[in-house]
Amino acid sequence: MASAGEDILDLFDYAWQRFRNRMAGLTDEEWRWQPIADDRVTLRWRLGHIADLLRMERNAPLLGLSEEPGQWPEPRSAEEAMAQTEEAYGRWRANLASLSEDDQAKLLGDAAGYYATSTRRAFALHIVDELIHHTAEAALLRDLYAGR
Repeated sequence: MASAGEDILDLFDYAWQRFRNRMAGLTDEEWRWQPIADDRVTLRWRLGHIADLLRMERNAPLLGLSEEPGQWPEPRSAEEAMAQTEEAYGRWRANLASLSEDDQAKLLGDAAGYYATSTRRAFALHIVDELIHHTAEAALLRDLYAGR
């Protein structure tokens, strides 16, 4: 029987693979396409947002881990954007996978402000929810680009 932590990792992996499959063959033209005057409605912005979600400075400390902050240059292409997103996912997943069931059950504590009494597991579930809905938005943008 899988543990709760293993189930969460499986869900992350499933959502991530589905996203990677949807982004296969992403071109620079698609990545730069802007359907309206709001830059947030682009694959360029959306991929950056997904990467930022997964590599936020708060993530490791809220999981009870320490992590070296990184520097990420602005991607210049779809390929670079996907590579940064992939790296961010790998970092997030490795941090989450390093937690025991007991670690996941610990409270976030004062650093989480309003969410201090939430568990690390609840935080991981929040991140998977964010990942799923933002990757679905990216997939929709690809569909809109194809149908323009």
